[in-house]
Parts: sequence; structure tokens; C-alpha cells
Amino acid sequence: MKTLKQYEFWLVVGSQDLYGAETLRQVNEHAKVMVEGLNADADIPCTIVFKPCVRNSNEIYDIIQAANNDHSCAGIITWMHTFSPSKMWIRGLNSLRKPLLHINTQFNRDIPWDDIDMDFMNLNQSAHGDREHGYILTRMRLNHKTIAGHWEDRRFRERISSWMRAAVGAFESRRLRVLRISDNMREVAVTEGDKVEAHIKFGWQIDHYGVEDIIAEVEKVTNEEIDLQMAEYASLYEMATEDIASVRYQARVEVALKRFMDEGAFGAFHTNFQDLQHLKQLPGLAAQDLMRQGYGFAAEGDWKTAALVRIMKLMAADLSGGTSFMEDYTYHMEPGNGMNMGAHMLEICPTIASEKPKIKVMPLGIGNRQPPARLTFKARPGKAILVSIIDMGDRFRMIVNDVVCQEQKFDMPKLPVAAVLWRPLPDLETSSEAWIYAGGAHHSVLSYCLDAEIMRDWAEIMNIEFVHIGEETSINDFRRELAYNDVIWKLK
Repeated sequence: MKTLKQYEFWLVVGSQDLYGAETLRQVNEHAKVMVEGLNADADIPCTIVFKPCVRNSNEIYDIIQAANNDHSCAGIITWMHTFSPSKMWIRGLNSLRKPLLHINTQFNRDIPWDDIDMDFMNLNQSAHGDREHGYILTRMRLNHKTIAGHWEDRRFRERISSWMRAAVGAFESRRLRVLRISDNMREVAVTEGDKVEAHIKFGWQIDHYGVEDIIAEVEKVTNEEIDLQMAEYASLYEMATEDIASVRYQARVEVALKRFMDEGAFGAFHTNFQDLQHLKQLPGLAAQDLMRQGYGFAAEGDWKTAALVRIMKLMAADLSGGTSFMEDYTYHMEPGNGMNMGAHMLEICPTIASEKPKIKVMPLGIGNRQPPARLTFKARPGKAILVSIIDMGDRFRMIVNDVVCQEQKFDMPKLPVAAVLWRPLPDLETSSEAWIYAGGAHHSVLSYCLDAEIMRDWAEIMNIEFVHIGEETSINDFRRELAYNDVIWKLK
């Protein structure tokens, strides 16, 4: 996985020529102090780059073009320390291709009551300079984020951090390649979708390869490569099976898949248990361990969720908690204590485990192949989100549900899977009805690291619909929101 410090966000401070050289010098000095202070904060995940203040249309256009063409720049942060007439921004903003954060802040926190004079007023004009800037962003209908507050305040910095993660997700989304091994599971609707539109909207290049292409790579794997992979398994997991041959086969498949993806610059992949050709096992342990390393994965041909797993893992880099492919499995419908158990046949990421995962080999009961090796574990308790992207035909919709993962007190000796037990907010019945009314898939991404605000920011950057199911959700209001959204998005 990548460190987020490699991603740059350029601080572009707006001003004009009317104030004179001394005021502009102070603008730049203040901006440098702010950048140094933010970069020194461990909670700011990416690197903020100071840029000298811009004073006219040509300077604004030039800095935005430079940002567009810089492969390290993941977004622009604008701030109007002084007054910057917004018509000079139109040409540059029309050309902007990077995410935009507008911060409404001020270098000083408090008004210096005894010393405030006209020089101070000319220099510290964010209170109306940022309103002028906000107008042009709104007038041009530019997707952007606005965060207000003092730049040294903890909450202000936390919100910048969240937006940066969303912007990194957008940056990586636009260069993601997804490996489709075979096609979708036959007759399943929600895992289908418009791959051309996904390429246009998200930047996802979604390419199909036959199972035989993977099998050819599997057959090239040497015993030495398998031994190295087995050693890695031994360092990470508990071997709870005597069927070492089956585990070695998963190691062979993992080595092959990783080489195939790395050589093809793929960040995510899916499998399909209905099309295995002469693979001896459905990839289980192999898929789980690749997810641990940051690759996106989803089952049954679900390329949308595979891509989303990859993007969310990149957004959550350096955060603890874990992110995984997930499937709603079965309900616990005890009155007043409704819960959902999520799992999958094989492929849940070990980054969400509360214990050292165990490698087991058990019959699968589906797929008509040898019993596959897989990791089994109980997931950690804690707050999390479930995220699904669906194709509505005329647009993509993201659905996010806040959940609280529970401590799993019961063993399931007859169900050898990795499993998560969660209490969805506001309750099982309301969340389930809302999810179903919204068209949410049975596949999703579970993340302990990210939250609904980060995902909303990502959805807004990508210009897709976003709906949130949480503590305050009521079915009547939620259905009304969906109806309004249908009208709004048809007009866009």
C-alpha cells in the first residue's frame, strides 16, 4: 500500500494587485506559516505545497494548468486571505480537472481589539474575500468542498484530513484498472452495470480476461515461489489444517494472480465460481491475502465492488481498523436487538480480524471443485460503514449505512468462514428497508477506517448520487429523498 504523504495538495491563495507589495509579502508569509503548521501535524495525511499568491487571471490560469498536469498533485486548496475579485478566477476554474477544497479561515484567530486598523483590515479579509470566491464556485456549479474554521483548530484539520482522503480516492480512481476474470454470475442483476459509463465517470478501465489466461499463469509458478508464499502465510496466520497441499495450491494461485495484476497494472480483480475451467479450487485464501496487501476484490463478477474496495483501501492507507469486501449473509431478528451477519463463502479481508486468522480447508458446497483453503476469524467490534455503488441506468448511486460491529460471543463450528456481526443504524428494520428502497446491493465494502462524510466527499468529487442511512434516518424522509433525487438527477 502507498503512503499518503506522496500526494500533494497545492495551497493557492487569492489576492489582487491593489494592495501593494508589502501586503502581498505578508500574505505569502502567512500562507507559508500555515502550510508548515499543517504539514507538521501528524493528522494531516498528505503533503500541502505552498504556492505564491495569485493576483490576476493569467496567474490563476497558469497555476491551475500546472496542477492539472502535475502527476503528484491530487487537488487544490483555495483561500482568499485578502479580497480576490472572482471574475479573474473564471478562466482558470473552467479548466480545473483536480478536486477543489475552499477553506474559509483566517491567519489570526482573534480580533486584535486594541490594535486593529485599516492596514489590518486590508490584509485580513477572508470574511468577505471567501464569500466572493464562494459565489463564483457556486455560480459556475463547480463540485467543491467548503470548510470553515480557524486553521489551527483540531476539528478544522480533521475535516481537511477527511477531504484529502476522498480526493486521493478520486485521484487513484481515475487511473484504476480492474481485472475481470470471466464475467458476472449468471442471472444476477446488481453486479451488472455500464462499464463504459464507469470508465467515463470514475476512470475505471475494466478489462475482461478468460479463466484460461489465469490458469496459464498458475501453471508457471515454481515450487520455490510457493515456498516463499507459504512462509509468508506462516508468519501471518495460524495453520489449522493438515491438508497442506490445498494451502499450497492457494499459494500457487496467489503468486500467479499477483504477477498477472502487477504486470498489467491492475489494482482490483474479481472471480466467478460459475466459471473456474480447470482451476482446482475457487481462490479463497489467495483472494483474502491479496486484499490484505491492498488489492481490490469482489466475488461473482462484481467489478464495481472490487474497484470500490481498492479505492477505499487507498483512502484508508495508514489508518487502523481495516477495510474488506463484504456480503450480507443472514439476519439475527431478536426484538430490540436486530443484527446482520456479514460473511462470504471464502473472501473476507483479514485486516478486519479481531484475532489471528486461521487457515482451514473445508468443503465449499458450491463451485464443484476441491475444498479450498481459506482464512477464518471473528471480526473486531467497533463503528464502521457499509458502502455500495449501484448502476441506476441513468446514473450511479452510492449508498452508505452506519453500523456498529459487535463482539462475536458465539462460535460457529459448522460454518468455516470469516464473519462480521453488526447492528445497523438506526435499527435493523429501518436500515434494511432503506437499503432495499435505495437498491443497495448484497455486496458492499465494510470499513472501520472511513466514515460517511469521506464517502460523501468522494461521491461529490466524482459527481454521483449519494444517500446515507444513519442514526437519524426515517423511512418516510428517506423515501422522499430518493424521490427528490430521481427528479434532480434527471435534470442534470
